[in-house]
Amino acid sequence: MLEITLARLREFGVREVIINVHHFADMVVEYLKKNHNFGIHIEVSREGVLLDTGGGLKKAAWFFQASEGKDEPFILHNVDVLSNIDLGRMVQFHREHQGLATLAVQHRETSRYLLFDEHEELCGRRAGGGQPDEMARSSQKLEALAFSGIHVISPSLLTMISEDGVFSIINTYLRLAGDGEKIFAFRADEFAWRDLGKPENVKEAEKELSR
Repeated sequence: MLEITLARLREFGVREVIINVHHFADMVVEYLKKNHNFGIHIEVSREGVLLDTGGGLKKAAWFFQASEGKDEPFILHNVDVLSNIDLGRMVQFHREHQGLATLAVQHRETSRYLLFDEHEELCGRRAGGGQPDEMARSSQKLEALAFSGIHVISPSLLTMISEDGVFSIINTYLRLAGDGEKIFAFRADEFAWRDLGKPENVKEAEKELSR
């Protein structure tokens, strides 16, 4: 899964990557070394405790701030998702809309939804199970969309992360959306996507790839 993600990032011109590691961290590092980092510059951020997406990004912020492209948007990509989402189009969309972050979303079933208004801006989230929606800002028209685990982020967001410890970056997005910052949806309905976080999903992905 890591190799697939790195290959896709490389295909879209990414040449600098930082990888968060925790479980079997040394095996991941050895795998990268054995494969000569797949021809790109790779740093590793070791998490003694799993920090979730927000805590992990905050810990790795130094990498983006020290990068040659520190003023350019960067891609945050979960390693356990398989997709053919056009990252180039997504980055272009992000630049054109000049938001803090752009999230790849789809109209599909999920246990948790993000809520966007008619301008494709983040307003809240829906956990399901009869729980009330968590709203960052109000809108008369809301669309519930499933997040795909792929983001494009402006570096200015890094200095706005006030949360600490273990936290989801979605918490940060919602707080900032409530403050008037723009967090956009990139509609990825036309693209294939699968979560590989469960063994049965890996088996389904294998069938799809074979077809």
